[in-house]
Amino acid sequence: MNHASEEPSDSDADRPIALDEPVVDPGLVSDDPGFRDANRALKKTLSNLKGCTDAEREALLDSYGKIEQMIKKLETGRVEIAVFGEISTGKSALINALIGREVTAVDVRGGWTKEVWGVAWDGVGYRVPGLGTSELVLVDTPGLNEVRGASRGDMAVEAVARADIVLFVSDSDLNDVEWNALLEIVSASKPVLFVLNKVDLYSPKQLERLIETLRDDRLKEIIAPDDFLLCSADPREKEYVIQAPDGSERSEWRKPKPQIVDLKRRILEILEREGKALIAVNAAMYASDHDDRITATKVRLRESRANAAIWSCAVTKGAAVAFNPVPGVDILAGVGVDATMIVWLSRIYGLPITLKNAQKLVASLSVAVGAVSATEIASHVAVGLLKAATLGWATPFTAAPQGAIAAFGSYIVGQAAKEYFEHGGDWGAEGPKATVRRILEQTDRAGVLSRLKKEILAKVDRNRHARPATGFFGEKIEEKK
Repeated sequence: MNHASEEPSDSDADRPIALDEPVVDPGLVSDDPGFRDANRALKKTLSNLKGCTDAEREALLDSYGKIEQMIKKLETGRVEIAVFGEISTGKSALINALIGREVTAVDVRGGWTKEVWGVAWDGVGYRVPGLGTSELVLVDTPGLNEVRGASRGDMAVEAVARADIVLFVSDSDLNDVEWNALLEIVSASKPVLFVLNKVDLYSPKQLERLIETLRDDRLKEIIAPDDFLLCSADPREKEYVIQAPDGSERSEWRKPKPQIVDLKRRILEILEREGKALIAVNAAMYASDHDDRITATKVRLRESRANAAIWSCAVTKGAAVAFNPVPGVDILAGVGVDATMIVWLSRIYGLPITLKNAQKLVASLSVAVGAVSATEIASHVAVGLLKAATLGWATPFTAAPQGAIAAFGSYIVGQAAKEYFEHGGDWGAEGPKATVRRILEQTDRAGVLSRLKKEILAKVDRNRHARPATGFFGEKIEEKK
């Protein structure tokens, strides 16, 4: 059966989406408090995608589309039943049996890729109580261990995350891949029905032994007995002996009807009992999961840019401090670099502040740094006096250590400020002093100082105007060729 098809013209699943585009809200299908709470959670998650940088927009565009689709699913009360399992276990045949006919390409609903497709379960004639316009949709997913399994596996995981009920289909004892996948799905805290398919292929004794192995042993702690269903979605033909009125007999091969009554009944029991709650809770969990993913992606992308900015400013400050022969001016230059670094960080995290406010934050963080700041200032004073006394001749000998100390202080200030902006411009319960103390404890001081020295000297070596013309004894310092 061919599942691939052209997406319907009215589907917006593949159209480009602008992250600042307003989300259409036609109103919820139910005024149930759970639906309203779930809708607010999804809208809040969606709002977290706005105001992003171009790089973040590109990385999070897929999440925007998925959340928008989940909002529409909630607003219409659409129930999705995902059929999941290893290849060749009869997932597609099971969908055909439930639908009552072989599903063709024109039946496939939009909003899915060619490897994940959904079809309306209209023939069942059921609507979730309280959701008059709701529809049931059966969703086929790529099989486990399928070719190009990595990408298709991601699609299957997403389909299961969206689903309100999961049918886990197997046709034998579970292998390791199936077992691990089942454990992961069960941990998602949604109804999971274990469907043992193709039972017509087993003899009565074989089937009894298999049920004992699965239902009564391996699955005993994770699948309730009522959720363990036997099916034969596409039974093999059987030979029947037909006796005519005159007593003569003839044989005829016929295909039995699919054995799916118990499965269908169990699905409708679950929906009748908790259909509305399932949809609302699943939407809320989906919102929470994607909110965590969005936050993690933002943190990862912003942290990379922030660390680059911190290191660049620290090295720049170290070079400016170390090779400025005028006492006191190097300290002022260092404060200016730190303030500029804070402004950069505030913009990276979408919380821009003025240079004046950045200077205040630098001052408060410098106090919090404590011993590091004290060492830095003492170094500036002592080395500054040495520079003045020697008319700058001591600069080549004091550059690396003094610059590294100054740069290290800037590095700690930057790391603390980064955490401040990561938390939305708030220190939280920990406070700036405790934050700085923790950062200092976690920092490899010797390693950072060593790297800073090397990069400061390399930076100065690339800038001939930053090097003094004479050394300590008045010798001429030749420029490297």
